[in-house]
Amino acid sequence: MSQRRYPPGPKGEILFGSMRPFAQDRLNFLIECREEYGDLVHLRILGRHAYLINDPDLVRFVLVEHPELFHKTPLFKRATRNVIGNGLLTSEGEFHKRQRQLAQPAFHHQRIANYGDEMVDFTRQMLDSWQPGAVLDIHEAMMQLTMQIVARTLFHAEVVEDAHQIGTAITTALRFATQRTARPLSLPDWVPTRTNREVKQQTALLHTTIDRIINEHRTTNADQGDLLSMLMLAEDEHGERMSDQQLRDEAMTIFIAGHETTANALTWTFFLLAQYPEIERKLQDEIALLHGLPPTVNDLAHLPYTEMVIKESMRLYPPAWIVPRLAISDFELGGYPIRHNSIVFTSPYTMHRHPRYFPDPERFLPERWTPEQEKTLPRYAYFPFGGGPRVCIGNGFAMMEARLVLATIVQQVQLRLVAGQQITPEPVITLRPAHEILMQADRQEIPIKPELLVQSE
Repeated sequence: MSQRRYPPGPKGEILFGSMRPFAQDRLNFLIECREEYGDLVHLRILGRHAYLINDPDLVRFVLVEHPELFHKTPLFKRATRNVIGNGLLTSEGEFHKRQRQLAQPAFHHQRIANYGDEMVDFTRQMLDSWQPGAVLDIHEAMMQLTMQIVARTLFHAEVVEDAHQIGTAITTALRFATQRTARPLSLPDWVPTRTNREVKQQTALLHTTIDRIINEHRTTNADQGDLLSMLMLAEDEHGERMSDQQLRDEAMTIFIAGHETTANALTWTFFLLAQYPEIERKLQDEIALLHGLPPTVNDLAHLPYTEMVIKESMRLYPPAWIVPRLAISDFELGGYPIRHNSIVFTSPYTMHRHPRYFPDPERFLPERWTPEQEKTLPRYAYFPFGGGPRVCIGNGFAMMEARLVLATIVQQVQLRLVAGQQITPEPVITLRPAHEILMQADRQEIPIKPELLVQSE
């Protein structure tokens, strides 16, 4: 064990510690801490000790080897409880384990493979609605698309007419939750400020949407082959089913997380492709192997570069940019004593841009993800879906959806960035664009090259 009590880190202010610079520019602050102080950084935030991890082995310790030493942070729970309640993202212990076991079968790879055609159909319907040369906000488009896909495949519901309103409500709720974590001394939810009233109104819209979907299922009381049916009909070892509140919390959690993360990943992917035309051309060449036919789940094994593009996009812009944990016991980490009630941050954003593991880290380079290259990486140098018992339950669903949607869009449309935009990421609960990303959608039919036809024989 180190003779030093704490690892190196910024001193910060006497009262607030590093809270102010962290709140003002979260992403750059974390990168600067890693660059200046190394693999384990000590921070003080509002009188509490906190630690930023920038080492794959230490990430593994926290997420995989010793998850029993940690809980989700109280601040995160307080910030999100009004929206997602006590769902998979916030619950703990045996209750979390039970709820995850009930939901897990819905995400089995054989089951989610059945959703592929619907994912492609929704994407093609969206493309048919775009006028040639139309300028659109790609983030808004991806949010509405993935929302419709999740609603249909996991909840057997339609939200087409309400998609824009629901998207606005989710944006409001996520930004409010982030403000709560960045400004823990702000006024309580029950104080009737303008912001609190707006959040309450938007949250009520989300709850009404989920309640409507649940009630529609209750009228049939039959297994419709979706996640919600499984949750409603599942019984624990005592023969008990979920309460109405538990059902709503899990449905809300999966509804929001199930489309928000994939929409962000796709948005950043199109943003990056527009800046790297040579990569876009290589992707188009691979998709030409489909001979103009809509992609299917069976095609994915023959589209390795498509997967590499998605992985590299999530390296630069991981949907879950930070994973905070509360230490509930004393332990040793990296040779330093960590006391209970300390906060431990693992950050995919800082790890994914670490030059030790990703040379020229700011460059968009899908070739990092060839099988040979990927084998050289430490396991938790890259963890866009987290890890351990709390790894994202829908990671297989998300990767399948992202690849199918990407292939379908690139097959028919070329997206170009509208000039003059200042595009920056906004680290709310997820990593989304701070503002709209305007792109021009030009119709195209990817030519099928003779040499590609030969290769595909």
